[in-house]
Amino acid sequence: QVQLVESGGGLVQSGGSLRLSCAASGSIFSINAMGWYRQAPGKQRELVARVTSGGTTNYADSVKGRFTISSDLAKNTVYLQMNSLKPEDTAVYYCNADLKVAHYAWVNTYWGQGTQVTVSS
Repeated sequence: QVQLVESGGGLVQSGGSLRLSCAASGSIFSINAMGWYRQAPGKQRELVARVTSGGTTNYADSVKGRFTISSDLAKNTVYLQMNSLKPEDTAVYYCNADLKVAHYAWVNTYWGQGTQVTVSS
């Protein structure tokens, strides 16, 4: 079994910062990529940022220049540093990992349970 556990969410004022962490544990052979998605009330889940095992990153246009994704894949961990937060960043943030549980297995996608980020104006 694979588990992704997020931490670091909370309530912050507009312009503030938060750092999210996500640790993957369990039967993991290799990780192809890890990332963060978010879902605001009444909206679809959207990609925030993603990093591959090769270090390639991509970001949603709405967070470029404000958020930074980093990873320590040796520890199966990914981070999201969020600066200059805006009320529109308010959402549940989900950690995501594309990984293999064995050398012969397919790459599957796993999700964390989500952590709430609320930005007050």
